[in-house]
Amino acid sequence: MSETATQTSALSPQELDEFTSKLVSALKTVYDPEIPVDIYELGLIYKVDVSDEKDVAVDMTLTAPNCPVAGEMPGMVQAALEKVEGIGKVSVNMTFDPPWTPDRMSEEAKLELNMF
Repeated sequence: MSETATQTSALSPQELDEFTSKLVSALKTVYDPEIPVDIYELGLIYKVDVSDEKDVAVDMTLTAPNCPVAGEMPGMVQAALEKVEGIGKVSVNMTFDPPWTPDRMSEEAKLELNMF
């Protein structure tokens, strides 16, 4: 990040950290209905961008393109994030590039699913 970008940002690093923590907590309330682990720990969230106005854009995927909740999951993620205090507009983009693999899962998720 350049000095100019840092100086013009409306959010201080601490505010951004606190807001990001709230976003992660919200994402952890959304579960893949077929797997008893939240989408964040499963590694389904590829990117979260936060604007100075606290608008949030999420790039996410599913465990498989033919997942039965493919049409519902973006709405579930958007609804969870919209509960975060102070959030602006929320957009959720579904992508399958790169394809999800179990390597994206956190250690916590692997333990939950006995994948060690």
